[in-house]
Amino acid sequence: MKAPLPVLPTSVVGSHAKMGWWYLVRQEAEAGRLDSRDLTEALDTATDIAILDQERAGVDVITDGEMRRLGAFYRTYLRRIQGIHMLAPEKALGDAGYHTREIYEVMGKISAPDGLGVVEEFTYLKAHTQKPVKATCTGPTTFAAGTRVKGGYRDQKDLAWDFVAIINKELKALAAAGADFIQVDEPAFSEIHRDGKELAEIFNATVDGVRAKLAMHICFGNHRGRPLVKRTYRKLFPGVLDAKADQLVLEFANREMAEIDVGKEIGSHKELGAGLVDQKSFYVETPGAGSRFPSSKPWSRGRRSCGASWVLGAEVPGVEALNEPVEKALTTKKSVEIGGTQMVSRSEVVP
Repeated sequence: MKAPLPVLPTSVVGSHAKMGWWYLVRQEAEAGRLDSRDLTEALDTATDIAILDQERAGVDVITDGEMRRLGAFYRTYLRRIQGIHMLAPEKALGDAGYHTREIYEVMGKISAPDGLGVVEEFTYLKAHTQKPVKATCTGPTTFAAGTRVKGGYRDQKDLAWDFVAIINKELKALAAAGADFIQVDEPAFSEIHRDGKELAEIFNATVDGVRAKLAMHICFGNHRGRPLVKRTYRKLFPGVLDAKADQLVLEFANREMAEIDVGKEIGSHKELGAGLVDQKSFYVETPGAGSRFPSSKPWSRGRRSCGASWVLGAEVPGVEALNEPVEKALTTKKSVEIGGTQMVSRSEVVP
């Protein structure tokens, strides 16, 4: 039986820092020079390191680090969906960015008869830790926003609604496999939906009938450390509060705590997973950085692709005592050596 969570739990959004050899594995896999067993052994090891890194850091609720997602946290799954073709980038010269990524074109109606593969990721995680765990899955808006519609749909919004059934099936399979905490990631929200009410509507359809604690993660994109959309949550409120999510996971630290007041609007009806450690900066935050966070149900989260990490405190009774375990994590080195590999661990922690 797992121990109960502390009053102020820490977690991660999902992605974990990748060790140097992980990129070599991806390179060899994409070149067709690894067989399935080679790749499985390498990604099992990478996942084991991500798990151990989080456990050593004292994270309360961990993920598998999304270490098996060779094509990034959501593009990996676009490659498994029928009706979508992957093309080479249109631009090769210049610094890497959104415009130098591979292109995914939707040519007709989409389907995923073999699922997305998130269930297999979760099953391995669950079998290799005694800690509470969280499963993560990309949401329909982000999937749709990462494609070009060439056929089968009017536009990306129309396409997003067809992703709902595919993701809902995956989430139900996750719950059936034992996932009691599932996070749906939507960093591309503002490209498609008019406001928070529309986002809540498609989220609710996506999680319909899923029996698990549900989190909704919203950020602004972070490929190569750069956002994709305007970095503000204001247009989402109050409509996003209609989402049937038990927890909203939002980024604050890398925006210098802008819009931290949304915690008051969330109130006591939902948990707030607040990102309070900026993983894009080498500055090491102090334990009291979030000691006046305006939420009655605070959590802490982190993720490599967001810039939000530990929740450091909140206006709740005994907050001074809550800072102690977080202080232990924050006073460790920003990089942790595990199995001969240096891991930049706190760049992954998010509320």
